Amino acid sequence: MRLIINGEAREAPDLAHVAGLARWLELPAFGCAVELNGRVVRKTDYLEHSLREGDRLEVVRLVGGG
Repeated sequence: MRLIINGEAREAPDLAHVAGLARWLELPAFGCAVELNGRVVRKTDYLEHSLREGDRLEVVRLVGGG
């Protein structure tokens, strides 16, 4: 499956939904956000948003420090 993640075309395993993407990318439980085709997906809705070939995703991880 080919996805556009943060502006970069990437070949991903067959992922059924955003929850699978989060596992594949090893996203932390807290401190990250996923946008699918221009819409932010709430973590509670990850299983409800299917992925399709060519989808555009933006993945943001919060970074702390000082």
